Amino acid sequence: MFAEVSHLELLQGIALTILSVTIIAIIWGKIDRSAVAIFGAILMVITGVLSDIEAFNAVDWNVIVLIISMWILAGYFSKSGIPELLAHKAVGWSKGSLSNFIIILGTMAGIVSLFVDNILVILIFAPVALHITRLIKINPVPFLVFIGLCANFTGSALLIGDLPPQMLHSVTGIEFLSFIWFQGRPSSFIILMVTFAAVLLFFKVYFDKKFRGKMEILTAFEALEPTPRNLQIDKGFAAATVAFFTATIIALSLREIIGLRLGAIALIGASSMVLFMETAGRRYKKPSFEDILISLDWRAVLFYISLFILIGGINSQGLIESAAKAISPLLTSNDYVGVTALYWITVPIVGVLEHDAYILAFLYIIKDLAAQGAIMPWPFYWAILWAGTLGSNLTVAGAPALLAALNMCERDKCKVGFKEFIGYSIPFVLVSVSVCYLLLMVFWVFI
Repeated sequence: MFAEVSHLELLQGIALTILSVTIIAIIWGKIDRSAVAIFGAILMVITGVLSDIEAFNAVDWNVIVLIISMWILAGYFSKSGIPELLAHKAVGWSKGSLSNFIIILGTMAGIVSLFVDNILVILIFAPVALHITRLIKINPVPFLVFIGLCANFTGSALLIGDLPPQMLHSVTGIEFLSFIWFQGRPSSFIILMVTFAAVLLFFKVYFDKKFRGKMEILTAFEALEPTPRNLQIDKGFAAATVAFFTATIIALSLREIIGLRLGAIALIGASSMVLFMETAGRRYKKPSFEDILISLDWRAVLFYISLFILIGGINSQGLIESAAKAISPLLTSNDYVGVTALYWITVPIVGVLEHDAYILAFLYIIKDLAAQGAIMPWPFYWAILWAGTLGSNLTVAGAPALLAALNMCERDKCKVGFKEFIGYSIPFVLVSVSVCYLLLMVFWVFI
């Protein structure tokens, strides 16, 4: 008996060490985070924490297929010319005001990020912002940082926007429409959109002061190449892209009626679009399927697979159950204290820690506590999802989308200092987490 306990403790120590070192290496950032995560997942198998079969089963392949399928759809959409057209239109809609322009760009980035990976959103909107700021000779940093913050903000509003809501679906089985209205209360979409509106209002006032009201940009808009008048958009390709994308989203929302898993529905949608584009859509000016596959972020896919294996490793050795027992007194005293503690502890942690791993670990902890009858889980699920998403905007370490935005700045020979970055990120995070916390309390704790 003693030997068995010692062996279990040894495996627990190994699993915890592998996870901790992997997370530290990811935060350190000197080695590609996907490579680090893959190596950590392999170590879980080599050291005997998981068997190869257990490692395979630890991955939620439904979520992985969902991610890849939606990225294929988003890849076609991003190359349709529609996002670029909208970004150019934003200049006209701004009526010459730089503050209006940056708010409109941020709003567009946030809306598109509801359905499209946030890094892809950066790659869509940032080049337009860079081009315009270059023409009118102003600092592009506020524009790119704000686009990055907005793109990262809304990913958890719906099930398909980012990994955290997909992990919530994996752990709890929550459906697409439940992200809009759930258990008779507004849930992620409504709560985060109201919060987003509050953030946009705050920054509208901020940018009005920063840019001193209006600054003429319409002349620069006319100088853009291409302008909306000669932007090359194949209307047939654009219409087909929107049709397949919309049909897939509608099908995802009707999953319970259709009776298929989300990954299967998304795969059918993506496969149908690919088949159409490679046959009937040949007359369109469109990217090849090979181009779409090349544009996918396969490193991110491997990172997500490795993440499931890493968390599966500590879960298999009972560490999540032990963690649940350890924090149970804090979370179970009452809902107000427990949710508040979890929320505000999470915000600073995910600002410096890769938030996907943190969120997934706590989703399992909350599930374990709920299974014990210690808590009503959903206020805690929403707390970890929303605090984990919004808090990750604090630094580049918490959100890869922000790193993508800063990299584009640097490629444009515009260095972004830490002080300048947090000058935008701190107020953005403070406003968003404060408003979201109040809504969380009102609708999910007090009611």
